[in-house]
Amino acid sequence: MSNKSRYISSVVYVVALIALVVLKWLVPTWGALGFDGLFCAISVIGCLEFLRVVKVVPFLQRALSIAFCASAPLLFMLCEMTGVGGYIPVGMLFVIYSVALIIISLTAYDGANDNTAFLSMGAAAYCGLLSCVFCAINHLAKNSAPLVLLTFLTVMLCDSFAYVFGRLLKKWLPLRLAPKISPNKTVIGFVGGVLGGVLGGVIAYYLWFGLSRVAGEPLVISGNFSGVVAFVLIGFVGAIIGQAGDLFESYIKRRCDVKDSGNLIPGHGGVLDRFDSMLFCGVLVLIASFILVI
Repeated sequence: MSNKSRYISSVVYVVALIALVVLKWLVPTWGALGFDGLFCAISVIGCLEFLRVVKVVPFLQRALSIAFCASAPLLFMLCEMTGVGGYIPVGMLFVIYSVALIIISLTAYDGANDNTAFLSMGAAAYCGLLSCVFCAINHLAKNSAPLVLLTFLTVMLCDSFAYVFGRLLKKWLPLRLAPKISPNKTVIGFVGGVLGGVLGGVIAYYLWFGLSRVAGEPLVISGNFSGVVAFVLIGFVGAIIGQAGDLFESYIKRRCDVKDSGNLIPGHGGVLDRFDSMLFCGVLVLIASFILVI
């Protein structure tokens, strides 16, 4: 039943992704709101799951974390759409939020302390700020749609190939990747994930190359790299960073003795279980948008 639920959830996920990409492609400016809504949901639900996993954060710090994760992506989106730029406003909001958390910990209100302040800021940075990275990619002036597509395909194929390679080959190549953090992850699964990320880069490039001939929106590539080389490099490094993000979340769950971050997505667990790799991979894609694809 678990595998059936996993496959059904994956199909729904792919259909939703296609719908959001088409909406962003066909509806200038406003079409990006579909992905913004998704990223805001990831931010808030991910924060709720993180706080549930770590358990110890008191009510007021918990409420501030959730409020930040709800407002930060919205603020970034509004600033980008009005031409103000979202980086500085969201950064200032995070500073104000962090100061409030520190003050609460210093007063020891409701059992708050340095540890709960650190965990609260961790929830805000992990879920809120990294979701804003998605919004930044979603509102890039150049290559926004192909880079959003690249991010999702890299992570999707990385996860799928890692799962398949691990299931099929771990009997013959049983070397574990990080046994103390995630005993089920193998080195061969990691290699499969990297191959999947590279394939994701190739597919994203040629898929958008075909779409751009219809849409009249070609990629804008720097002179140092061809488009396919840039996408393959992003897919390769993104797969490594994405799997590091997966291990990061596994480490948190193991420290807190929790199997899944939630149960919202049948067969996958919670939002963080599904998007942990993407939260890390998005940072790479945003940086690469300024270095390789400009």
